[in-house]
Amino acid sequence: MRSNKPWKVLFVSLAAALSLSMLSACSSGKNNAEDNSTVLATYKGGEITQKEFDTDVKVMKLLSPEQAQYLELDAFKETILKQEVAFEYLAGQADDKAKQEAEKQADSQIASYKQGLGDTYESSLKEQGVTEDEIKNYMVRVLSVYQDMIQKVTDDEVKKEFEDTKGDFTVASVRHVLVGFTDSNNKERSKEDALKRAKEVKAKLDGGADFAAIAKEYSDDTGSKDNGGLYENKELGTYVEEFKKAAQTLPLNTISDPVETTYGYHIMKVESRTEKTFDQLTDEQKETIKSSVASNKLQEFMEKNLDSIIVKINLPKSSASPAASAGASAAPAGSPAASAAPAASPSASAGAK
Repeated sequence: MRSNKPWKVLFVSLAAALSLSMLSACSSGKNNAEDNSTVLATYKGGEITQKEFDTDVKVMKLLSPEQAQYLELDAFKETILKQEVAFEYLAGQADDKAKQEAEKQADSQIASYKQGLGDTYESSLKEQGVTEDEIKNYMVRVLSVYQDMIQKVTDDEVKKEFEDTKGDFTVASVRHVLVGFTDSNNKERSKEDALKRAKEVKAKLDGGADFAAIAKEYSDDTGSKDNGGLYENKELGTYVEEFKKAAQTLPLNTISDPVETTYGYHIMKVESRTEKTFDQLTDEQKETIKSSVASNKLQEFMEKNLDSIIVKINLPKSSASPAASAGASAAPAGSPAASAAPAASPSASAGAK
């Protein structure tokens, strides 16, 4: 399970490029227009001005509108600025092959994005106050860095990552009944009431009740209740952590005790479970693992090396209220802390509605 460190919470650029599959870039140069704005960050080899920072924030808002409110808070602005330093610094070290691959991906992604927005494409950019060139210049940094890191991942690192996370690739058929903290009518349910109802479900199943009938009557997971609560032959890595661990360890064909996740309590039954070896992985799965290793290396750079390349931060305070900043730091459900990372998705199988 991912931690909620601020830089991970606001890792908007990487999430937009990889998880949301939105815009990329075709060139890595900065805007050549004269820029006399205040220097906000100085790092080994370069600097970031107020104009550059403001432009990148606008791009982030366009790519991740659900996170726009957090991009205005002092609690996160310094994190965003440091993130920008990291991508500019690392993009400068990326080789030509990485940049060419970034451009190739950009061509495909920008075409898909334009097609998706249709006639509203130009107005969307105008509303946010950015140009296509600014979006491209921003995103090329992200993809160039990411591609450069992927190229450096070795086969041994891929195999080690698989061994460390091999349970994620186990394929299982799981039935469950979700008693949510929000019921099917979107009415909040207390944790005590949810647990009481979950225990009632377990008692009925232990007594021989038909799982499919119980799921249809009790489950708040609209994605599975009409299918007898069944998610069939799914990789366990798609589930939230608590659900995944239970699915990995429960004895087959037994009714679990209530398993708590952020969505509520699950009563589970694992009907089948098949582990995979490395040799059984598809090329696509191996590429996914390679991407994970690259992301981990990027995270490690952020945590261990970023501060050492920053010479000075000169970020003025905004007018956002301290209360608003404090509230954002708490990262409520639905905020970037719950949605920023690709693998942090709750998955339909864990009760998403």
